[in-house]
Parts: sequence; structure tokens; C-alpha cells
Amino acid sequence: MRRICRWTVWGATAVVMLSSASAQADAQTIKQGEAPRLQSVQGADTFKTYCAVCHGVEGKGNGPAAAALKKVPADLTTIAKRHGGSFSQPDVEAVISGDQVLAAHGSRDMPIWGPIFESIAADSSFAKLRVSNLIGYLRSILAQ
Repeated sequence: MRRICRWTVWGATAVVMLSSASAQADAQTIKQGEAPRLQSVQGADTFKTYCAVCHGVEGKGNGPAAAALKKVPADLTTIAKRHGGSFSQPDVEAVISGDQVLAAHGSRDMPIWGPIFESIAADSSFAKLRVSNLIGYLRSILAQ
């Protein structure tokens, strides 16, 4: 539970920074706050609200908070390229929801969005729909 709470605060922190950091691309600190309660479950809206602060508007890993992170965020447009040309929806879902944590790779740098999405929705089915639509959006921005 402590790990989920830590990542919830970190994720909320990064999300809140989006509004203030979009004007400051050279942000060096991440401000704390609560995750916004986005009504839309559309993939593009979810990405813009929760992911773009680290991964950038185009998903290339160059968001306004990227400079404040210890590890450069992944270029999400190259997910398939990095995995032998395959985009595995279950694998991407496991990363987003926090189900896939490889101990050999050290600590997880990206927030575990599954519990965060569940905490901001009245119904857990909205969290699942949000993740599914987000994965569809990620598939749509893949580099050709």
C-alpha cells in the first residue's frame, strides 16, 4: 500500500506540473498536488492530461517534466520498434497499470496509473476503459 501511495503522489505531482510546466519547458522541479479528475475517458485526453507532462505531447519522451526526472521517459512512438515490430496490448497495459515490474530492472520510475485511475473514478470500469482507450491512442501515435 505504501508503494501505491508513493506513486499516486508522484503521478499526481507530475500531472499537476503539466499545467504550470507547459509554459516552462525547462522545469527543474516537480510540484506536488492531486491528480485532476478528468471526465473524458478518450485516449487522447487521458494522454494529454496524465502522460504528456513526462512523455511530451507527441509521446517522444520530451515532456516539460522530463528534465526533472532521473531517467529519461520512453519515446512511446517507438514501442513496437523496441519490441521487434510488435505492439502487445497486454504488455503495454501491464506497464501502465503497474502489473509488470521487473525486479532486475531496479525501481519503477513511471507512476502506476491503474490505482490512480481507479481512485479518481466513481466506478473501476471507467479506469479500465481509460487504460484501454489510452492503449489505443498509443497505438495510433506509433512511428511508421
